[in-house]
Amino acid sequence: MAAPAQPKKIVAPTVSQINAEFVTQLACKYWAPHIKKKSPFDIKVIEDIYEKEIVKSRFAIRKIMLLEFSQYLENYLWMNYSPEVSSKAYLMSICCMVNEKFRENVPAWEIFKKKPDHFPFFFKHILKAALAETDGEFSLHEQTVLLLFLDHCFNSLEVDLIRSQVQQLISLPMWMGLQLARLELELKKTPKLRKFWNLIKKNDEKMDPEAREQAYQERRFLSQLIQKFISVLKSVPLSEPVTMDKVHYCERFIELMIDLEALLPTRRWFNTILDDSHLLVHCYLSNLVHREEDGHLFSQLLDMLKFYTGFEINDQTGNALTENEMTTIHYDRITSLQRAAFAHFPELYDFALSNVAEVDTRESLVKFFGPLSSNTLHQVASYLCLLPTLPKNEDTTFDKEFLLELLVSRHERRISQIQQLNQMPLYPTEKIIWDENIVPTEYYSGEGCLALPKLNLQFLTLHDYLLRNFNLFRLESTYEIRQDIEDSVSRMKPWQSEYGGVVFGGWARMAQPIVAFTVVEVAKPNIGENWPTRVRADVTINLNVRDHIKDEWEGLRKHDVCFLITVRPTKPYGTKFDRRRPFIEQVGLVYVRGCEIQGMLDDKGRVIEDGPEPRPNLRGESRTFRVFLDPNQYQQDMTNTIQNGAEDVYETFNIIMRRKPKENNFKAVLETIRNLMNTDCVVPDWLHDIILGYGDPSSAHYSKMPNQIATLDFNDTFLSIEHLKASFPGHNVKVTVEDPALQIPPFRITFPVRSGKGKKRKDADVEDEDTEEAKTLIVEPHVIPNRGPYPYNQPKRNTIQFTHTQIEAIRAGMQPGLTMVVGPPGTGKTDVAVQIISNIYHNFPEQRTLIVTHSNQALNQLFEKIMALDIDERHLLRLGHGEEELETEKDFSRYGRVNYVLARRIELLEEVKRLQKSLGVPGDASYTCETAGYFFLYQVMSRWEEYISKVKNKGSTLPDVTEVSTFFPFHEYFANAPQPIFKGRSYEEDMEIAEGCFRHIKKIFTQLEEFRASELLRSGLDRSKYLLVKEAKIIAMTCTHAALKRHDLVKLGFKYDNILMEEAAQILEIETFIPLLLQNPQDGFSRLKRWIMIGDHHQLPPVIKNMAFQKYSNMEQSLFTRFVRVGVPTVDLDAQGRARASLCNLYNWRYKNLGNLPHVQLLPEFSTANAGLLYDFQLINVEDFQGVGESEPNPYFYQNLGEAEYVVALFMYMCLLGYPADKISILTTYNGQKHLIRDIINRRCGNNPLIGRPNKVTTVDRFQGQQNDYILLSLVRTRAVGHLRDVRRLVVAMSRARLGLYIFARVSLFQNCFELTPAFSQLTARPLHLHIIPTEPFPTTRKNGERPSHEVQIIKNMPQMANFVYNMYMHLIQTTHHYHQTLLQLPPAMVEEGEEVQNQETELETEEEAMTVQVDIIPSPTDTSCSQETPAFQTDTTPSQTETTASETGASSNPEAIPALSETTTTVAGAVSAPAEAYTPQDATSAPEGTK
Repeated sequence: MAAPAQPKKIVAPTVSQINAEFVTQLACKYWAPHIKKKSPFDIKVIEDIYEKEIVKSRFAIRKIMLLEFSQYLENYLWMNYSPEVSSKAYLMSICCMVNEKFRENVPAWEIFKKKPDHFPFFFKHILKAALAETDGEFSLHEQTVLLLFLDHCFNSLEVDLIRSQVQQLISLPMWMGLQLARLELELKKTPKLRKFWNLIKKNDEKMDPEAREQAYQERRFLSQLIQKFISVLKSVPLSEPVTMDKVHYCERFIELMIDLEALLPTRRWFNTILDDSHLLVHCYLSNLVHREEDGHLFSQLLDMLKFYTGFEINDQTGNALTENEMTTIHYDRITSLQRAAFAHFPELYDFALSNVAEVDTRESLVKFFGPLSSNTLHQVASYLCLLPTLPKNEDTTFDKEFLLELLVSRHERRISQIQQLNQMPLYPTEKIIWDENIVPTEYYSGEGCLALPKLNLQFLTLHDYLLRNFNLFRLESTYEIRQDIEDSVSRMKPWQSEYGGVVFGGWARMAQPIVAFTVVEVAKPNIGENWPTRVRADVTINLNVRDHIKDEWEGLRKHDVCFLITVRPTKPYGTKFDRRRPFIEQVGLVYVRGCEIQGMLDDKGRVIEDGPEPRPNLRGESRTFRVFLDPNQYQQDMTNTIQNGAEDVYETFNIIMRRKPKENNFKAVLETIRNLMNTDCVVPDWLHDIILGYGDPSSAHYSKMPNQIATLDFNDTFLSIEHLKASFPGHNVKVTVEDPALQIPPFRITFPVRSGKGKKRKDADVEDEDTEEAKTLIVEPHVIPNRGPYPYNQPKRNTIQFTHTQIEAIRAGMQPGLTMVVGPPGTGKTDVAVQIISNIYHNFPEQRTLIVTHSNQALNQLFEKIMALDIDERHLLRLGHGEEELETEKDFSRYGRVNYVLARRIELLEEVKRLQKSLGVPGDASYTCETAGYFFLYQVMSRWEEYISKVKNKGSTLPDVTEVSTFFPFHEYFANAPQPIFKGRSYEEDMEIAEGCFRHIKKIFTQLEEFRASELLRSGLDRSKYLLVKEAKIIAMTCTHAALKRHDLVKLGFKYDNILMEEAAQILEIETFIPLLLQNPQDGFSRLKRWIMIGDHHQLPPVIKNMAFQKYSNMEQSLFTRFVRVGVPTVDLDAQGRARASLCNLYNWRYKNLGNLPHVQLLPEFSTANAGLLYDFQLINVEDFQGVGESEPNPYFYQNLGEAEYVVALFMYMCLLGYPADKISILTTYNGQKHLIRDIINRRCGNNPLIGRPNKVTTVDRFQGQQNDYILLSLVRTRAVGHLRDVRRLVVAMSRARLGLYIFARVSLFQNCFELTPAFSQLTARPLHLHIIPTEPFPTTRKNGERPSHEVQIIKNMPQMANFVYNMYMHLIQTTHHYHQTLLQLPPAMVEEGEEVQNQETELETEEEAMTVQVDIIPSPTDTSCSQETPAFQTDTTPSQTETTASETGASSNPEAIPALSETTTTVAGAVSAPAEAYTPQDATSAPEGTK
């Protein structure tokens, strides 16, 4: 297998290069946003830039990047565009800019939406240019740019402006391009289309000739484009050199075709046109397919196009076709061919009279049709309306190969898509892993197209939806597997031994050489399948490694995935490995196969099962694992060995590699998706179309649901009647009771329910009445029945005063349907979620709710808040491995709940015993739950009924109050409750108390009845399953757990009615979808009633490691984001309570009217200034330090020493002023900088008690969902903005701080960025040098925004700040030292007890010694001894060896690592080393190197 050449990474230009560029000089003259006096518009500028900068550089990305970044499109091109100035250079420049925006993944159409007038004219010119001759005005490269632009247009149908233009190209009238016979055939198939067709013809006749000609041009555009492509394709020679422009044009064209076929609105009409043009036949017979190097990607794209042209869907109705319907279509085609042959072609009688199964394979079709002449084949095709009729006495112009392929490919039997999927191996092999068209490297720049599915807004069917996600999930996992294999195998250093074998010169933690490998079982196939049901093998390895690594290998559990690898190195012993060169040829990798662990074998060769019993201790170091191989892959390999004489792959393996368990769940998820595709996956009817992206996006909103609920109990949602009225502005609130004293929560509210499909009313009066009625809410206060006399019987209550939008979100969540809540930072998303869960629990006690989140942390936060509400904890259950992180004494995991039930059962039976004793009943009623049930029925109920008959109303006279207490049968039992139980004030009150007492008793027996199953079920596993399926009402899990365990949950008969998803915008599309299907349908229908998604699509999306899948395939788009783009109604929370109002302004522009909660203005912490700092937020400009800005020791591992030192210096300054270190977090946008900052903190102040460590040093992405009072942010980059250009990352970065945000960056770079303007215009409005007030102590009384009474000092650069902090620290040490000296000289009489003085003196002496040592060893600012330090991390290690961070490895306290500080760490708790002036540039790379 040829190893692909290593692609080059696109290097971003530096600021100095940008400034020196001709483009930048023009920008400063004509369109740069920060230039006040701009020169007037000049068309020649556009012509010059296009010719000299773009065409001359062959459309170099670097040039186009510069232009796009300088806001060329927004401020010059489109702003001045009009038909008068339109030219080729103008059109091409706009297309290049739009394409670049898509490549960079930034919004592209905003500027066109603002100024849409000339867009139709512009678009028509693009169409004209796309059809121009390739040797004419537009070159092929330019036309490829136009194709890409058109593809972006077709993929942006949600933009009204684009859709209005594209619809003219693709709709029923485009069938004008069909040949007449085919058109008649299609109209005959769908009779209603003939009506529309006649209408179109009538309308065309009314048009004036010019407009008609224009319309005809547009309708025929795609047909003409296909013909043009075919002519380009035919010009590609078989073996002579070909220009890559032609190849790229062909690839882009096929990509456009795939995108048109994969969207139902375009496919509906276009599929027929494509079929009529026989494009696929032309492509498969073309020379390009047969060119191995150049045509590889083209062939892969072609296979994708073939798949979509034959997709199992009815183009007109959009319904998925079943296997039977597909078979019927296939039979219809063959029989129509047989009829034509029988009627007109005597030479095909044998074919016509054969049965279908005999003639529908490729071989038999070629046998029958091969001998026919070209003219006869043409006539057969024309009878089937595939080609125009051949005129008499004329020969066909098509060659025979084309005609034969046309008939054969159309009529051959196709394997169904689900069969194909079931035969596909789940593990990637070496062919896929290193194919860069399918799994691109990290260097993918976004330039070329790839053979990958895309996730856009719409999907053809659920099968298509699942299949695209299946393929992308599989390939994203493959990318990670490739990285792991390359890392592990290169560490093992496979070399060729002298005798031609393999010798390993290194070792790897995650891989071991295989000693022996044998296949031990190949089970028989199931009926109708040709692959074995299972294949098992034994792998023996020798674990001569350290104990902890040995434990890791022995700890491999059932279902863990490993990889079997064959290497045959050609390099001699001792050859160095070069990471920059292709990996495969260096290590000689030949095969990769996946396997799944069944278990380790014991001495007797039996599999050691996972279980509570301790594992047997095995002697020696040889270990054998039994593994399952992939049966599909095994069958393919064996077939290849037998048919083609290839070697047996399974006799060659010499390495086994394992992976980290957290990253190794891909196979289980893929199996889940495959199982979903094999079952009749029933999505609720009200959701089906929305998930596919069709129909009315608001159809699942509660207001349009037929089963909307009129009256809802809001339980403890409202704090008072005033709160309720404020929560429904614009509504008329009618309370059922007049007395204000009775208007107290909880409230039941009756809403005016209008069915979504109301009749149209013509009477205006009725409509007014209707709107008045629609605004009236009937509110009924009700009293929660007394639950018993004990204090713990009182229900827990909500204390949050929800805003009116939060109430709308809660109301929507309680109603059936789809609820989408957009929660900006700090708007109380979790509180809303918890209240919805609580309200559903109380309104619908028989329903079960599933909670799904992205991370364990979010699930734990949610659980902690749920426990604070009135929800019985026996109904809570938490699945997955994160429950151990719950910060509560209670265990909500499966087994934790089982133990709770067993303990609770014993407690309750004790209560029964006490009750029995108090009633004086003999016997043992509290022996089991069953006996307790009989005791309740015969002893307790009879006494209660007798009591009720004595004290209830007899006729008109009220019974005496004292009777309630006198006859009460359970006085003795309730003797331990607060006394007196009965108040004796009124009959009603006492009667309610008596009923409350009985409810308390009844609840004991109800719970025991529920727990009775745990007596019958003996094993913990059975009990936990029972809890999951029957007992729990609120079940929580992460999306990953749902994907992994779907099969088990469905098998158990797991059922639920509602789903609530938190962090929904961070969950992968497929992982959001799977939780909808964790239960079997009931009678063919899903029982799901509510789906509540809470998230924020303006913050960061799901993490996708490979840029190609993230950007090209749009895999980072969550289902939540897609729903928002499609137009599903959302409730946008609009009041934040996290940050100061001024900090909120940095990101609230991204949201619909996001305001502040009142406490943000009122609480002292928000109104007080940040001590020692003039501003509450500041952007601090950091120039190059020692001539270096950003550095990149490894790809995408960016560091910036100047910024890192500056950030740490500010952190130290704040701590010295008195800020608590745990209230400060340091964030950065790159992993490289994170490691560097951690390293600097370890050196400067990590172990110093006066300073300490910040709460966290991490990346912005990792800190999403968290917050802190003060955030110090380093943006690192000095050459290009990088991934901060994604506004979502900016929003996260700006919204983490509550009280203070200090950003360190190269201002000249970021202020030019169009997407970041709203935030950076506010940041740059303040001074760009740090303003500090060193004499102001923490905390301060100064109000935020007030001028300080202390002196303000301006820090110009990082060395100045480092020196300042150093001097401040020294001053602090000296004053402390002086203070202690004074204290020691105090006379003993001043202290009461002499003993205390002694103790204190001893303490002070040791402290004094420490201070002396500390002062002695701290280098002065001028001392450069620090520059001789060896870096804290040795840089000769490979990236993954040093992946652990500085703080984790404790490298800072390693005496060998930092000689200069070794004495410090041994004698004193910590020290501040010299400031950054003394640093040498080599330290810039001293942080560990890892991946981005």
